[in-house]
Amino acid sequence: MQVSSTYPARRLPLVSDSRMLQHLRLAPRLHHLHPRRLSSSLSFTTKYLLILPNSSSASTHRSFHNSSSRGTVRFRPRALCTAAVEQAKAHSGEEGSFFADDGVTWKSLGISDRIAKALADTGINRPSLVQAACIPHILRGKDVIIAAETGSGKTHGYLIPLINKLGAVSAPLEDDLSGDTLEKHETVLVLCPNVMLCDQVVGMANSLLDQSGKPLLKVAAVCGQKGWPIFKPDVLVSTPGALINYLFEYDRENRRRDQFLRRVKFVVFDEADMLLCGSFQNQVIRLIHMLRFDEKLLSRMSNSTKEPVTDLELDEKLDAGVSEADDSYEEETENEELLECSKTEQENSNGTGARRDWRRVREIYKRSKQYVFVAATLPQSGKKTAGGVLKRMFPEATWVSGAHLHRHNPRLEQRWIEVTTDTQVDALLDAVQYSYSNDDSTRTMVFTNTVESANSVADILERVGIRCMLYHSDSSMEERAVNLCTFRDSGGVLVCTDAAARGLDIPNVCHVIQAEFATSAVDFLHRVGRTARAGQAGVVTSLYTRSNRDLVNAVRQAEETNKPVEKAFSRKRSFRNKLRKRGRSGLDVTQRVLA
Repeated sequence: MQVSSTYPARRLPLVSDSRMLQHLRLAPRLHHLHPRRLSSSLSFTTKYLLILPNSSSASTHRSFHNSSSRGTVRFRPRALCTAAVEQAKAHSGEEGSFFADDGVTWKSLGISDRIAKALADTGINRPSLVQAACIPHILRGKDVIIAAETGSGKTHGYLIPLINKLGAVSAPLEDDLSGDTLEKHETVLVLCPNVMLCDQVVGMANSLLDQSGKPLLKVAAVCGQKGWPIFKPDVLVSTPGALINYLFEYDRENRRRDQFLRRVKFVVFDEADMLLCGSFQNQVIRLIHMLRFDEKLLSRMSNSTKEPVTDLELDEKLDAGVSEADDSYEEETENEELLECSKTEQENSNGTGARRDWRRVREIYKRSKQYVFVAATLPQSGKKTAGGVLKRMFPEATWVSGAHLHRHNPRLEQRWIEVTTDTQVDALLDAVQYSYSNDDSTRTMVFTNTVESANSVADILERVGIRCMLYHSDSSMEERAVNLCTFRDSGGVLVCTDAAARGLDIPNVCHVIQAEFATSAVDFLHRVGRTARAGQAGVVTSLYTRSNRDLVNAVRQAEETNKPVEKAFSRKRSFRNKLRKRGRSGLDVTQRVLA
């Protein structure tokens, strides 16, 4: 269900935001709230900004029962999600289902009774559709790429089978030659783009308890202020930069590096599209090359001799091998590109034979590690996109795609409100009031594009009596953690940038408001994915200006026709830049972008 609400207001020329702000007068509604000069409190540096109105409105009371005759949208407080809940019930069939079929259980997927009981103790009694699809492949040792919509259960989708696999090999082994008991210790490495996501994965893993109330496995994080663990963890969660620092900068004698590479048998890349692009790409590709070199080394040693290899010999070879892999990183990348070009040429002349040659490059050594890539947005429209990189580096991987990947969630009600300089703040306050109340624990997230915008929105809300919390990159890690915990436990209004759009699993978020419209479809999909998660319903209110209209039309048409929003964006360019480059009318652009 989609609701469109447009404020009737005078049209303004599309001038720069700074020029527009110079001529604005403060609305009587907010005169006593902003005694300072207007531009000092609400002058933003972004192209799309929150603009103060220059017309009068009625009241400054928190109830906002104003009597303006300008057609302002009326939101009824505490009526949140009513329409969305009814909509979710209407889609309770196959299209809107979150859980797998009734006949699919943890046991039928191959999960042990011990882990199934731990899941039940946390309230997870049934697998989701995505979990039912990916768990069997992970248990079979396949490289798996999980590309599914937000809130579909992806994190448990990889944690559960990997914990199950670790539990199967945790028993001590006996050395046939010496009779001594050996510890077969395998490690899961989970890479996340930031500290908050690392902490979230650690919390989810530690929530699975045995009968004595202890976590099923030893879990540690290496990120932020958390250093290398003094114990051998079963699951190590880290950011790429922190892991490389602890393996190289803080371990120059290589005492830790070789043992770690040898023990890691399962590698997970959470938010893979972010890790494989931008500032993370070089670090992640470097780690992949190191891990793969370890696999190749073990394979060569096992094939070249039947004599057992001592730990000292293996450490020496790994030490030399890691340096070799690190030094030859760029050369190997260039070789892969040459191989791909060669493959294309041979395919043109010899049919599909070259494709087998290309795949054989990946199979010349015995595999000893398993790779899992997880993402809610995974564009595949080019070689340099995350999906394109994965197809090239892991051509044999199994892809598991969610039914609503890059598409409209049927449990989500969307409200689209076009605003002007006269109406944007009024629309924002009314939208927040739609779900806000001091007496209940509803959760509303308000997104802006910049830190400055977030601070200004929070200032407006606080001055009219709406308590809110901030979450953005300029806040300290401690402040973000406290605000996130308070928001998760007690509800309220969280004003945030896209730092809170990815991966954070906050249950029962009923309302997401875009005070400033997202600048890319990736950000849009992650923002709206904060609500309507795990089979629940939710509402998204998007405020947009005339300059966003073509972009909004493209997204809305994609959702109405159930086509992927992916085709309307590029990771490296904003929606607006892409549409402007095409230089066509709104309708023509929409049709061509979605074709």
